[in-house]
Amino acid sequence: MRCLGIDYGTRRIGLSYGDDLGVATPLPALVQPAPEQRWLALGVVVQQRRISDLVLGYPYNMDGSAGFKAKEVDAFAARLRAEFGLPVHLVDERLTSHEAEATIAKARRREVRASGVVDSRAATIILQDFLDQKVPPVMPEENGA
Repeated sequence: MRCLGIDYGTRRIGLSYGDDLGVATPLPALVQPAPEQRWLALGVVVQQRRISDLVLGYPYNMDGSAGFKAKEVDAFAARLRAEFGLPVHLVDERLTSHEAEATIAKARRREVRASGVVDSRAATIILQDFLDQKVPPVMPEENGA
């Protein structure tokens, strides 16, 4: 299993990578100015990393209903499936951007936001949630008895 975590946005797409080890690692965000440039760059990542599963953050509201961006993310998920022919797993992304931003000093948040670091950290949280459910934890061997 080779998973690509995706935090979709209209200006930036945060990315992370994880595999059977069960650890999500941030990748550089896609920050190209044009949406089609970001799409092409995404295809390069999928191919180079030999991705088998796409894990996409889904914008639920706090009450569990689909958020206002849900239709946009649904369309993005449909395009992912059509273009790459890979399974797309939707994962609740509530508060992931807030959690990711909290790891950055307040004085640096504005400067860091444009770089996509927050988006890729959010993608890492999304992917780690998915991996925690899919990859069984490694249990230490019992010594003795």
